[in-house]
Amino acid sequence: MAGVVRRIKLGSQGLEVSAQGLGCMGMSGHYGPPKPDQDMITLIHHAIDAGVTLLDTSDVYGPYTNEILLGKALKGGVRDKVELGTKFGGSSVDDKWDVRGDPAYVRAAIEGSLKRLGIDSVDLYYQHRVDTRVPIEVTVGELKKLVEEGKIKYIGLSEASASTIRRAHAVHPITAVQLEWSLWARDVEEDIIPTCRELGIGIVAYSPLGRGFFSSGANLVDNLANDDFRKAILLRNPCSKNLISN
Repeated sequence: MAGVVRRIKLGSQGLEVSAQGLGCMGMSGHYGPPKPDQDMITLIHHAIDAGVTLLDTSDVYGPYTNEILLGKALKGGVRDKVELGTKFGGSSVDDKWDVRGDPAYVRAAIEGSLKRLGIDSVDLYYQHRVDTRVPIEVTVGELKKLVEEGKIKYIGLSEASASTIRRAHAVHPITAVQLEWSLWARDVEEDIIPTCRELGIGIVAYSPLGRGFFSSGANLVDNLANDDFRKAILLRNPCSKNLISN
């Protein structure tokens, strides 16, 4: 079954990935309770065998437990078969959520991720959310140093504005921008998508199936666990409300 999924160039900096990626967040919570590690490792290996080699995680998923899970799945030579993306930027102290992009935090975050993942370098390292208190040039400047040190190969941004993308790209080429893009999330087409195309930046679209709504239908909401944060998101989305009511 190997090679079913075609490969593409992501951005213009040389990164090649599978056209379809595997988002791993829901394996460790957020979409209901965490799933058994061995079941998820089996799923990850099955996806890789089918040609899905772009794996996506973040230090905030769990938090931390999703990276630990990926670390287990990548053992035994599996690491060499994938392009691994993880993210930094979310910090939780005393149950208070914060976003950080200062150089000291960037460096501490990558060291933590590398340790949990059990690897020497991350293929694609995203700033998960932009810290508006720190100029993007400062954050990307530190990421550039990590590239030079070999700890990351390519730099990405997540949920960044077009102007922020331009400023970041001027410091060091941005390989990919991750954002929500689907039939009911189209606002990015106005400014962000054209900016990325102009600059040769790849797009990694998350939730292209509306977090499961477009594959499962209106009954999805009724079947979600109470601790599944999609329930609040879907009920808040005006498009989903209209479809559910119909």
